[in-house]
Amino acid sequence: MTGREGGADIGPIGENSPVVILVRPQLAENVGTTARAMANGGLFHLRLVAPRDGWPQSRAWFASSGAHRILDAATVHDTVDDAVADLHRVMATCPRPRHIVKTVMTPRGAAAELRARAAQGLRTGILFGPERAGLDNEDMARADTLVRYPLNPDFMSLNLAQAVLVMAYEWWMAEDATAPRLLMTNETQVATKGELENFLSHLTRELDACGFLRNEQKRPGMVRNLRHLFQRGDVTEQELRTMHGVVTELARGRKSRQAPG
Repeated sequence: MTGREGGADIGPIGENSPVVILVRPQLAENVGTTARAMANGGLFHLRLVAPRDGWPQSRAWFASSGAHRILDAATVHDTVDDAVADLHRVMATCPRPRHIVKTVMTPRGAAAELRARAAQGLRTGILFGPERAGLDNEDMARADTLVRYPLNPDFMSLNLAQAVLVMAYEWWMAEDATAPRLLMTNETQVATKGELENFLSHLTRELDACGFLRNEQKRPGMVRNLRHLFQRGDVTEQELRTMHGVVTELARGRKSRQAPG
C-alpha cells in the first residue's frame, strides 16, 4: 500500500501508451488489481465495456493498492465498438484462437509492435476478455492482431490482472535500459587489478613465511589456484581491505606464538 491519501500520484507516462480495455469484467476486485498491474508497467488508460455489476464499485479501489487515479480516470462503454472507436490499432488477448485468420503475436512481439505504433503517433488498445470465458469471436473480430501467451501448455490459467501484468511488463521492458546484470557495491567499488595483485603478493609472502607454500614443486600451482579464486569474482576494495587485515592478524598471531617466552 502506498499510504497516500487518494493513492499514488501516478499518471500517463509518455505519449500514446496502449489503452487497456476490459470487456465485460465480472468482479470489481479484478478491475482494481488490473489497475495495480497497469501502474507497475507504466500504463494508465483503462476502459471498461459493460461491467457486469456496473461502475463505479468501491471494492475496485480497495483492491488497487493505491492505483486509484487509474480507476478515477477509467471510462465505461456499452460496446467494444464504442471503446475502440478512437483507436488506430487494437490487439486482443486470446488463449485458444479457433477458426480465425489473423496475425498472432507473443506478448513480447506485441509490445514491440505497440511501441512502434506509438512512435508513429498512433493510438492503440489491448482487449482483455471476461474472467470466465475470455473474448468471444465477435470481440476478436474488432482486433487487428491476437496475442497469445506461450505458457505451460498443460496449465495456461491466468487471472485477469495477471494477464494484464504480462502485457504491462513487456510494454515497460520494450524500452527499459536497465542492465540485465549489475553488481551492487554500495559505498565501495570493484578493486583494480593492481589492488588485487598487491593483496595477492601480501598473501603469498605470509603463506611463504608460515610454511604453507613450503612444497617447492606444488607452490606455483597453489599460488595460481589462489589467484584464480580471487580473480573469479568482482572483489571490492572494501573486501580487499578486510582480507589484508585478516592476513595481517594471522601473521601477527603466528609471530607472537613464535616469540621467545
